[in-house]
Amino acid sequence: MTAEELYNKLKTVQEKRGLIFNKDRLRTLELLDGLLVNKERYGYLSCPCRVASGNLQHDRDIICPCLYCQPDIEEFGSCYCGLYVSREWNEGVIDPVYVPERRPPEKTVF
Repeated sequence: MTAEELYNKLKTVQEKRGLIFNKDRLRTLELLDGLLVNKERYGYLSCPCRVASGNLQHDRDIICPCLYCQPDIEEFGSCYCGLYVSREWNEGVIDPVYVPERRPPEKTVF
């Protein structure tokens, strides 16, 4: 599957859930490509902006869209990666800002 195919597959499903892709198509496709790399690497679509452990149970919170996506969008207009954004963010009503990591440090693998 290509990033473009994943985009088309997820777009309708995620929009029904209120999740909108970033209008920056190149950035969105890069992030989706990262998801596909992680799918190949770990067997699941873990966040391309975080380091996964390879343990599905440990990483459940960062399977895209991650557990932190909705609160990030509600507070900042964008998820941590910038893959999913609010309509206002896409329309420029909300300025893009740095979205801090919500994942607890003990869940981070280094």
